[in-house]
Amino acid sequence: MVLDPLPLQVFAEYFPNGIGRYAVGGLFVGLGAGIIYLGTGISAGASTFLESTLSYASGRSRFQQYVSSRDWRVVFAASIVAGAAIYSLTLGDGFRYSTDVQVWRLFVGGILVGVGTRVGKGCTSGHGICGVGSASRTSLVGVATFLLVAIGVAQLVAAIGVSP
Repeated sequence: MVLDPLPLQVFAEYFPNGIGRYAVGGLFVGLGAGIIYLGTGISAGASTFLESTLSYASGRSRFQQYVSSRDWRVVFAASIVAGAAIYSLTLGDGFRYSTDVQVWRLFVGGILVGVGTRVGKGCTSGHGICGVGSASRTSLVGVATFLLVAIGVAQLVAAIGVSP
């Protein structure tokens, strides 16, 4: 049996450095999500980090619902930042980062992502990793919606010629 080389060429085009680093990263994300769920019974979502952190300073009931899980959420969020820093310093190019996207667009995009996270009751990665992994109907619909809207917006932006 001979494999068709076309799929390999597609991988080479979109992943010029290979897919190994992405596969290892995916395995670590899945392992971390599994460990957190088995250890706490709570899905490993990062979008509730701000509200759980505010539970340290605010007595409002909205924030107090996270008191029982806030400590591990702080460690979880800090570990995301620490992991990126360790990678950048050891295997990456240091902390150099550049983009052609204008700063105001990054800011507006961040605001829209934050609003979408609240409206969608979780972030895209939380729904995609933990929600789909646990066969949550809400997350399955959410992820399908995220993908369809993202594809549509990308096509629209490309069609009208918007650049960074």
